[in-house]
Amino acid sequence: MSYLIKDLPEEEKPREKAKKYGFSSLSDSELLAILLRTGTKECSVIDLSRNILKEFGTIEGLLDARITSLQNILGMGEVKAITLLASLELARRIKASDQKAKRQIKESKDVYEYFVGDFFHSDQEKFYALFLDSKNYILATKLLFVGTINQSFVHPRDIFKEALLNNAVKIICVHNHPSGDVTPSTADIEITKKLKKIGDLMNIPVIDHVIIGKDKYYSFLERNGEIFA
Repeated sequence: MSYLIKDLPEEEKPREKAKKYGFSSLSDSELLAILLRTGTKECSVIDLSRNILKEFGTIEGLLDARITSLQNILGMGEVKAITLLASLELARRIKASDQKAKRQIKESKDVYEYFVGDFFHSDQEKFYALFLDSKNYILATKLLFVGTINQSFVHPRDIFKEALLNNAVKIICVHNHPSGDVTPSTADIEITKKLKKIGDLMNIPVIDHVIIGKDKYYSFLERNGEIFA
């Protein structure tokens, strides 16, 4: 027989406490208990959660946990271990996304470093827009198209609609060349000219277009000094 959260005394039920006072009121062990749901014949789910934290030292220590190391703890089966690690991965991704969103773009290389991991295993062209504030901090990132880049499929209205929704002051366009060759195609040059012209008219300038390859990039801004001056 396993102990369920519902079997705990009222004052020890994390779910009831969360509903009444909010999740921020819960201790680390209580948050873990909600994820794990059940304990064992030998210990309650709260005690199991405390044992996990004791094993890894802190909640941050769990970020380095593996399924096998979790299963070494009495009461932690494979399903519990996978559930816990999945929640930690979500937290890790949220944190990474938050850090990305606060990044400031100071040069074209920053754009390359921001995106290179996303494009590393991609075998398709992906067209993104970065929307920036007046100090070049990223307000939002938007994937606008997947496939061969040409003027028929990259719609300026989609880019500038997003710019307006995010109160962007500047835009940087980014796409990848899965072949690794970052030389801009004729279509790349034409769409860049078109977007720059519209951006100038709308007073939301397109300040760069960066093409990313396997381990290098091409920047219209770096190559020309000013993007199509």
